[in-house]
Amino acid sequence: MARVEVKVKPEMIRWALERAAHRAENLHERFPKLAAWEEGLVCPTLKQLEDFAKAARVPIGYLFLNAPPEERVPIQDLRTMAMRGVRRPSPDLLDVIYLCQGRQEWYRDYARITGEPARRFVGSATLQDSIETVAGRMRCELGLDMEERQRIPTWTHALRRFVEQADELGVLVMISSVVGANNRRKLDPEEFRGFALCDELAPLVFINGTDTKAAQMFTLAHELAHLWLGASALSDVGPVTVPTSAIEKWCNRVAAELLVPLDSLRAEYRTDADLQGELNRLAQHYKVSTLVVLRRIYDAGALSRDELWHNYEHELERLRHMAEVSGGDFYLSQTARAGKRFARALITSTFEGHTSFTEAFRLLGVRKVETLYRFGHKLGIVF
Repeated sequence: MARVEVKVKPEMIRWALERAAHRAENLHERFPKLAAWEEGLVCPTLKQLEDFAKAARVPIGYLFLNAPPEERVPIQDLRTMAMRGVRRPSPDLLDVIYLCQGRQEWYRDYARITGEPARRFVGSATLQDSIETVAGRMRCELGLDMEERQRIPTWTHALRRFVEQADELGVLVMISSVVGANNRRKLDPEEFRGFALCDELAPLVFINGTDTKAAQMFTLAHELAHLWLGASALSDVGPVTVPTSAIEKWCNRVAAELLVPLDSLRAEYRTDADLQGELNRLAQHYKVSTLVVLRRIYDAGALSRDELWHNYEHELERLRHMAEVSGGDFYLSQTARAGKRFARALITSTFEGHTSFTEAFRLLGVRKVETLYRFGHKLGIVF
């Protein structure tokens, strides 16, 4: 059979490589003639181009365009990328947002059919509202009792409880380190930490599970603040980030106050004690990460900005070297990825005959009816 080459503009090959970013080196190894394709010296066959498009995660039709398409994040992008400017969104980021938008759309319809009430907290706050007042309202509606938190054994258990409380309030909380259920598509915490999709019937928060668990609690608090503000957005902030956006500044302040009330911190903090010892003690007391405590000590005026950054980098490095053991249970992982509220609703609707198995498989990332059945059993659904 004669070799059939296809005409593709070299700039489209280069665009696909730039878009693939961290996978570009592997693509050159996998496709030996890729450099020649970039220069227009050789054209790929259709089969080679199909394989390349799949490996680069580019719709093959895009490669036949005259110029690269402009791909934008479909929600407000408030990332600052540490003041370096925001780079082109990766295919992984875009696909995660699209997946969550699809899940939100499904749940919105489900909520309407089943008569779920609107979540009145969505959009109930403004940038002009007092930080302390909003954080207090959030704490009350979420059921974040500070005395209860002190009885929880560790802040990782507290994070799990925090997720449960948001879920019980009606928030679809999804935490994943990969795109869908594809373990080969790891999310990059340097690209984003989380996002919020506001909706009165299906408010959704996604947290990048590749980020440290120390950062995930603050991200959850930050994205919940977005829901109260009614502002869907993509974020990359952490406890000590200095955002340029007024919305991100407000959400960061609310998140910090929600987790560690400043008046309480001022009363608890021992100014004459060793800082590391205080970080550990107060992290245990409030059941938050030491990074959040460090931020609040700064907010209380006990540290300079330089001292904050120096100690933050030191503490972040220490936490990165701590082993974070995650459970190997597939169904626990899937529950975190899709969110308990969403998964229960979708599986129930599917086995009641209101949602197709094909749709359930797509939204949950499973492939077999048996897997779906076992997943539902793990969630306590009786068929």
